[in-house]
Amino acid sequence: MANRTFKTGESREQPSLLPARIEDYVGPDNPVRAIDSFVCALDLAKLGFGHADRGAEEVGQPPYDPADLLKLYLYGYINQVRSSRRLEREAGRNLELIWLLKGLRPGYRTIANFRKENWKALKAASRSFVLLARELGLVGGTIVAIDGSLFHGDASKASIFTRKRLGEQIARLDQEIEAYRKSLEDNDAAEAKKPGKDRAGGDGRGDGGDIGAKVAALMAKRSRAETDLARLEENDETQMSLTDPDARLLVKNGQGIAGYNVQTAVDDKHKLIVASEVVNDSSDVRQLSAMAKAAKEALGAETLQALADEGYYSSVELKACEDEGIIAYVPLPEGNARLEKQGRFALKDFNYDGATDTYRCPAGQSLHPLKSRQKNTSGRIEIRYTARGAICRACPLKVRCLSPTTAYRTIGRWEHEDVLERHRARMQGAGELMRRRSGIVEHPFGTLKCRAGYRHFLVRGFDKVRGEWSLMALCYNFTRALNILGFDGFLAALAKTLAVCRCIL
Repeated sequence: MANRTFKTGESREQPSLLPARIEDYVGPDNPVRAIDSFVCALDLAKLGFGHADRGAEEVGQPPYDPADLLKLYLYGYINQVRSSRRLEREAGRNLELIWLLKGLRPGYRTIANFRKENWKALKAASRSFVLLARELGLVGGTIVAIDGSLFHGDASKASIFTRKRLGEQIARLDQEIEAYRKSLEDNDAAEAKKPGKDRAGGDGRGDGGDIGAKVAALMAKRSRAETDLARLEENDETQMSLTDPDARLLVKNGQGIAGYNVQTAVDDKHKLIVASEVVNDSSDVRQLSAMAKAAKEALGAETLQALADEGYYSSVELKACEDEGIIAYVPLPEGNARLEKQGRFALKDFNYDGATDTYRCPAGQSLHPLKSRQKNTSGRIEIRYTARGAICRACPLKVRCLSPTTAYRTIGRWEHEDVLERHRARMQGAGELMRRRSGIVEHPFGTLKCRAGYRHFLVRGFDKVRGEWSLMALCYNFTRALNILGFDGFLAALAKTLAVCRCIL
């Protein structure tokens, strides 16, 4: 045998009697086969994918099968390839994709349009996988953790205007316009002092023509800013974006971005995303009940424990959760402790007696309810409890209880305060649950942002962004389930349970 410097491959010009099969390049346990089996088992027409119910008798150039394009996107998002142009390239050179698509090579416009136009169907596909996970026993169905994370949109901070920013822009433009006008007046005065022959010898334009054009451009820019500001005030909005109409300037934990706030509810058993939504509000305070209810419906549970951080605390949201049979665990906010800092008694120093419907103050006196109800600044209906003025004036603890201008102490109690009392009692022994919360809900965000690098959206507008997020969540759940069950276990379970999921859908 002759010595060789390196191992050598076969000649590209070497003919063969039987060509190699593409099937031979994809191993029997390659994850791409799981993608193929999953998509082929879906009823794409019921999920709402375009052209899924197209008949063979229709005339004209046939479109691509939505199943093939969905397979392409699932493969791409699982393997950190999201761009439609990159997916087009991979379809022509990646052997796994050549096998998956059977040699089809759709153009980047077809690929991009599929993601844009089928956003609702992509959400349905993501929900169908949660139903599949239920049938596979991959979700516990008793505890979910809820949290939100900021994702960059396809917009820059400079493209988003607030009322304050528009007002500042108008004021700055006014200063520039005034400066140019003064320059024009100075030019006119200088021209007037020149001899008549010198004035007549020019072309009549000089610097004045340039300044006039700049003033006209500034006036047009100011007019557009005024129109945008009027539109914000008319629609009672605080921001507007010139590129992505639904992206907003969001700030959370000191991080400011132009984009969206993605809300997720994650099951505690295997950290699968069971419900999610995309909003453009940086505050999480109004998201608790909606996310917990969506998770409860997705899991098919009669009762559910929902864990969230302090940013979700809201008395109205806690009541909404309780009304839906959801037991919420949210840390109580510390507040600013204004009265304690002043050395005065706070609400926690007054004890409520449900039997007599009265409050007892630190001095042992009773505060009785008034018949009228009042709405506080947050819109809650409160019952006012007051002490007798004569007792308060003679009380030895008056200095620690009343301000110098107040004659008697008043306590406001929400009409559904019993909801908060039950919540406070639950939180006394919820230390272990709250320690588990972050480990549950941060797992998907950490995986998607750090491992996959998905920190931003490629599309614009709520509908398209929600469709792309559904792809991210579906691919995360798919990969997670495949890792838990293994390739053979996943395919075996898929064949048994997907028919049941179709009936549920």
